[in-house]
Formats: sequence, C-alpha cells, structure tokens
Amino acid sequence: MNTVTSAKRTNTPAAVEPAAPQPNFASKSVPRHLARGAIGFGLIAGSIALVPAFGPATLLAAPLALIAFRGCPTCWAVGLAQTISRGRLQRTCADGVCTLTKADPNRTTHTPTPDTTTRLPDPPR
Repeated sequence: MNTVTSAKRTNTPAAVEPAAPQPNFASKSVPRHLARGAIGFGLIAGSIALVPAFGPATLLAAPLALIAFRGCPTCWAVGLAQTISRGRLQRTCADGVCTLTKADPNRTTHTPTPDTTTRLPDPPR
C-alpha cells in the first residue's frame, strides 16, 4: 500500500539562492557591435551568393559568421539590445522579485561586474 504524507506548508519565504549569471552578448560599443553584425551577415550572404560561381566549398565561410555573431544571429540581436540598453536600465532583485528600472542618471560609466563580463570563444585549433 502506498501512502503519501503531505508536507506542512508555511508562509515563510524560502532561502533565496543567488541567481546564475545571465548570458551577456553585449559589445563594448554599438558601432563595434554593428561591425560584428555586418561581418557576420556578410559572411553568410557571401557564402550563399558565391555558391554558383565557386561551388559548395564557399559554404565553409558560413560557420565563421558564428564567431562574429558570438553564436547565432539571434544571439547577435540580443547582444545589440543589451549593448544599447547598457547603463540605461538597472535590474534589482529583492525577496525573489526582480524589477527593471531606469538607472541612476548621475552614473556616467558602466562598471562591469563579474556577472557581466563577456567570454570570448576559444580560438580555433
């Protein structure tokens, strides 16, 4: 016979664990991020457009776009939004509830914290 014991619920808040660092796809500046996008989209378009002239070997250039994008094109788009909003928005979390507010206007520069550092991809071997 299976028996189930119900757990007694309390209204005390659970211990809040620190949130895992969020992925950061932002660049140091918007022009730098746009340059990465131009290179990435150029590599994809060029590798597809050159197939009739040079054959399927040109498709080998497409994976290089992933390096320029730091992932997929969606990662690049998320990074563009992060780069544009960097320093303008501030996320604060308290009691398990996170809110997004405008950053302090007196703060003029963005100081990276350990959870906002960007990890570059490993170089190809």
